[in-house]
Amino acid sequence: MYWCEQAWLPDGVADGVLVEVEGSRIARIEQGPPGSAERLAGLTIPGLANCHSHAFHRALRGVAEEGKGDFWTWRDRMYEVADRLDPDSYLRLATAVYAEMALAGITAVGEFHYLHHAPDGVPYSDPNAMGHVLIRAAREAGLRIALLDTCYLSGGIGAPLAGSQLRFSDGTAERWAARAEALAMAYEGQHDVEIGAAIHSVRAVPPEQMPVVAEFSHRYAAPLHVHVSEQRAENTACIEMYAATPVQILHERGALGPRSTAVHATHLTDVDIELLGQSGSYVCMCPTTERDLADGIGPARSVADRGASITLGSDSHAVIDLFEEARAVELHQRLASEKRGHWLAVDLLAAATGHTSLGFPDAGMLVQGAWADLVSVRLDSVRTAGAARLEAVVFAATAADVHSVISGGRRVVTEGRHVLGDVGSMLVEAIGSLR
Repeated sequence: MYWCEQAWLPDGVADGVLVEVEGSRIARIEQGPPGSAERLAGLTIPGLANCHSHAFHRALRGVAEEGKGDFWTWRDRMYEVADRLDPDSYLRLATAVYAEMALAGITAVGEFHYLHHAPDGVPYSDPNAMGHVLIRAAREAGLRIALLDTCYLSGGIGAPLAGSQLRFSDGTAERWAARAEALAMAYEGQHDVEIGAAIHSVRAVPPEQMPVVAEFSHRYAAPLHVHVSEQRAENTACIEMYAATPVQILHERGALGPRSTAVHATHLTDVDIELLGQSGSYVCMCPTTERDLADGIGPARSVADRGASITLGSDSHAVIDLFEEARAVELHQRLASEKRGHWLAVDLLAAATGHTSLGFPDAGMLVQGAWADLVSVRLDSVRTAGAARLEAVVFAATAADVHSVISGGRRVVTEGRHVLGDVGSMLVEAIGSLR
């Protein structure tokens, strides 16, 4: 039994909220005195959902900031890190990264996973070895995981695979599907794991191969995520080759819909926005990565107005802080439009708790029967003191203000410390071994 000093419930912030947990679920919620319940100070919110992660990119934080460069020079550094990973080193790194997420109040992660095989492209003895270690890492850190197993077949539009890309590929969509199905069967009925699908991008998956991935999503009722229009160069190459934008290609090949998420969606046409909205797709914005890589500012307000739901991700982990991602959606739009007030704090927090797009529709809410994810945020820190409650969390709090995390009924963070110990030291060791 937990007593929340304040809690964000579906109808707003309430004082003195008792939450009874049985196993991994919320059994009862009511207002009342604390009695003998464990007290949770500050504002308690549902667990946050990091809907787009590349765990191994965490090793790049601060490394690719030396001198001039662009997305493509950053990508070269990313490939260098990818070349050094094997199942053992990836387990250490991912466990530390997911523990960092838990410290930030994240209770579910969508891992966009394409680091499938050995560096020379040869499958491991277990072709899903790398996927298994990501799931193990998430469980050890206390997160649910949607492993978005990614199809990656070409080195660019009309270009062959080369170098590091060889370990990303199964050769054909059919061989990708066979491996992904084996992974899905291995975790069938395990409620803390969702095996989803991903089309890396129009650069990496030719249009004729996309229906195989979409069919996997339909057959397993699983999430389907895809990088979309992150760079203008991607759009230009796609239009030159196919006389259509990436969103139009995905629409034509059956890859949009209520289980689909377009990640980034930074450079969209009006037609693209309409297609995403009419199909009921999600759009995952990753503002800290999009600004770090100089991608641009995506039209989040426009796609939401046309019917797409907005979610958030930390992507390359320039920082891991979904409060920063949430307010950046509003603040970046202010810079682009020179106007304020595009989003309410409650809408931005709803985007940060978008578990449904990861295949966990019974999370992201403090209601009876939902996953027992309770994230408590200080309201007396130097950042949040004296501010309105919900607005303080969204527009002023950082990950450092999270002091308590219960994930799926399991106590993961207490007084800002993870059950696994010193996460900073874990990261230093895991990243240092790769360098």
